[in-house]
Amino acid sequence: MELSHYMSVEKPTVTRTMNRLEELGYVEYVPGKDKREKRMKLSVAGQKVYKEVRVTIDQYEEEILKGITEQEQIETIRIMGEIRDNITK
Repeated sequence: MELSHYMSVEKPTVTRTMNRLEELGYVEYVPGKDKREKRMKLSVAGQKVYKEVRVTIDQYEEEILKGITEQEQIETIRIMGEIRDNITK
């Protein structure tokens, strides 16, 4: 799946963001068979930042989802997906 579609943003936005992340040393290019695609992966520095940020995200998610069952969370995600699909039709 294309990143721009997944994130619901324009391709140039993703390109600018990925270029900036590459300049900062957080992602790096991974050669592929198809020259038309550009695969990227987190660099060592990017993995370090991700791990640090992930802790904060996990704590925040735990806090805001307190009292909401896993089934309720799954159903909410499904419903929000349908709403997004209806908006983008």
